[in-house]
Amino acid sequence: MGSTSLGVAASHGLLDAAREIAEKTLKLAQELRGLRCFVSMDIEDGFFDDPADVAAYVRELKVHGINLEDSSSGALVDPELHAAKISEVKRACPEVFVNARIDTVWLHQDIDVAETLRRARIYTEAGADGIFVPGTLGTEAISELVRGISLPLNLLPSTDHTAAELGALGVRRLSTGSLPYRAAMDAAVRAALAVRDSTPLPTATSYQQVMDSMAADPGHSG
Repeated sequence: MGSTSLGVAASHGLLDAAREIAEKTLKLAQELRGLRCFVSMDIEDGFFDDPADVAAYVRELKVHGINLEDSSSGALVDPELHAAKISEVKRACPEVFVNARIDTVWLHQDIDVAETLRRARIYTEAGADGIFVPGTLGTEAISELVRGISLPLNLLPSTDHTAAELGALGVRRLSTGSLPYRAAMDAAVRAALAVRDSTPLPTATSYQQVMDSMAADPGHSG
């Protein structure tokens, strides 16, 4: 189970990637810890400049993994600062899976393979457990990244490649990112428009099925 900073921010009327959701993310982590699965939290750039503060925050989350991005307020940060955050988190919480996100493609909509690989090497040496490069990537760029990165490469789902094709290229992990949240918003709007316009209502899981699934959940506190 992975969180999305956009979903957390938008659901509270806040901006993403603006360090506005540290407390909201902490509360969500507390709620998700009862799930019997691997829980990974998206913590933007760590919400703090000081690596020690980032590590203390991750320790308070008490989850299995985090996503830590190397951009803040829409701009790439010094990779050495990001590496220091990774290193401090791993020192304080060695059991936490640190997915080091590189925003070279996400922010610029093109791929600078050399710079992406440079940052990946720095984060690998700092102790990261995985490398996440969100954005639209072609087959050649993906192959170059797989060859040049020793850690598991994490990408977003692509309309250009199936999950099987990405796996065959060497991609080890896929993150849905904010897609489920955005898709849920679209579905809610479609349902409201159908009611307003008297068009056929969209199909949906029944009320009773939701109640039955909750009752069957051993972690449900009632």
